[in-house]
Amino acid sequence: MSSSDEPKQGSAPRPDPKHGAGTSKPRAKGTLQSGLYVTGVPIGNAKDITLRALEVLRGADAIAAEDTRVTARLLSMHAIAGKLVSYREGNAARAIPALLARLGRGEAVALVTDAGTPHVSDPGGPLVAAAAAEGHRIFAIPGPSALTAALSISGLTAQRTLFAGFLPAAASARRAELTALKPLDAALVFFEAPHRIAETLADLAAVLGDRPAVICRELTKLHEEARRGTLAALAEAALGDPNLQRGEIVIVVAPGKAENPADAEAALDAALGKALATMRVKDAADAVAGALNLPRRTVYARALELKGG
Repeated sequence: MSSSDEPKQGSAPRPDPKHGAGTSKPRAKGTLQSGLYVTGVPIGNAKDITLRALEVLRGADAIAAEDTRVTARLLSMHAIAGKLVSYREGNAARAIPALLARLGRGEAVALVTDAGTPHVSDPGGPLVAAAAAEGHRIFAIPGPSALTAALSISGLTAQRTLFAGFLPAAASARRAELTALKPLDAALVFFEAPHRIAETLADLAAVLGDRPAVICRELTKLHEEARRGTLAALAEAALGDPNLQRGEIVIVVAPGKAENPADAEAALDAALGKALATMRVKDAADAVAGALNLPRRTVYARALELKGG
């Protein structure tokens, strides 16, 4: 998009003829057009808010906030008297119809999360989907995101990046999800709670292998830190350093090295040979499949071939 396609500061966004005007209604000159404004807010430093986001927050008829107390502090910093409406996972069933009704009356509704950009790791998605289903205009008001901020300072290069959000809290479920992610040729980005960081790093190292990684903590805040190392080294550091168990945390993990197929086959045969010396085919296949994170059917078929030979 060229700079001439961007709406002028202080003017309403122009309808996009490719996407249609939806059910949005025209508004008085100089005010926001009716629609849902998905608005990025700072992840820490309040000065990171954009001029366009401030314009939207000042002009919106309602601001749907994940935590109205958090958003009220942000609005106060910028001398904005916004009309706050609570919209969170716990009240979505009631809040979404009410917000859709506002849009139906031709109002401009700003959607914000506590920090960052809505719909990245918060309950914004259902409201956006419901508004789109009813044909309302939806405007992106881009802003800060912990995901892109962490990637930008990680120093880890990859052709692809996968954002995996928060891993499961239960250890078995977490390891199962990591096993599914392991073969992907992509950098992996996770959000994590500070009280789980040590055990999560240990599982990352055990399942993914000892890859290079970066822990980004308290991004844009006073105690911002980027700790670099291998997953195993970072897991050990997290156990001994209480500072790594504090604040908002993003983990960026480098892609794994592609395995040589011949090496992988040799490792499978070696493991099966050892297991078959003391186990039945079925038991050996179960044990090796679990140890190498391989499909049991594949391992069982190879075990039968080796046993038959």
